[in-house]
Amino acid sequence: MQKIIAVFTLMLSFAAMADEGMIMLESAHDVATTADRLEMALEKKGMTVFARINHTAGAHKVALSIPPTEVVIFGNPRIGTPLMKCAPSVAIDLPQKMLVWQDASGKVWLAYNDPAYLVKRHQITGCDETVTKVTGALAKFAKAATAPIKY
Repeated sequence: MQKIIAVFTLMLSFAAMADEGMIMLESAHDVATTADRLEMALEKKGMTVFARINHTAGAHKVALSIPPTEVVIFGNPRIGTPLMKCAPSVAIDLPQKMLVWQDASGKVWLAYNDPAYLVKRHQITGCDETVTKVTGALAKFAKAATAPIKY
């Protein structure tokens, strides 16, 4: 019985680590629609969309398959530059990106790096106002992409 409890505890620890540093929202849309809505929300707010990577299409090119999975890479130097001035190492995590994927049960998820995690990871100090803006903006973009359409 102790072995079972130990294994269960270890499994819970791994599950918690997998979620650390990411914010995840379930989407009311399929992967392509969620990514489309994200791009529209980003562009509407003056963000630059640098790339949209369709990992599923990439897998198909090498005769493999994965459920629908896309990454949208975006940013704005007015926001990223002040962060890099506070902690140059944060540049490894910039520009921002959001991942949209379909899980094995058919649910669609959107995930992105939690700005609080980036603050901790890069020991960012002196950028509280910028981090607060980034946190709010990312949450709004994620909600715009994932929320049901209101008629």
